[in-house]
Amino acid sequence: MSAGARILVVEDDATLREGLRTVLTKAGYSVATAIRGEAALKMIREEPFDLVILDLMLPGIDGLELTRRLRMVSDTPIIMLTARREEIDRVLGLEMGADDYVVKPFSPRELVSRVRAVLRRAQPPARRPEA
Repeated sequence: MSAGARILVVEDDATLREGLRTVLTKAGYSVATAIRGEAALKMIREEPFDLVILDLMLPGIDGLELTRRLRMVSDTPIIMLTARREEIDRVLGLEMGADDYVVKPFSPRELVSRVRAVLRRAQPPARRPEA
């Protein structure tokens, strides 16, 4: 499931958004992007994604509100990507429904590893043959 998974990156910084698209595409993922929370909601309603990578500080609907709205309709895994590094921000993000929380600046290699881990956990458990 991990390879070829569809990822939505919601990030208003154009340089970071395109850098994420490049890194994730090279890692074998299909990547769509949105700049604003409203656009991301529309995209998620129209097509399925396997994972959402979400900046907290977005124009319009911010990342926390977007997470809250997503959790009302979907269990799609969410990785928050933000400059907010205080413990309270991390706790709030995770309590709102994020599956992981990555603080900027971050290592692209570490982010790809976190994406793989979250997607792995999101897969239905493999059936093991009876012993």
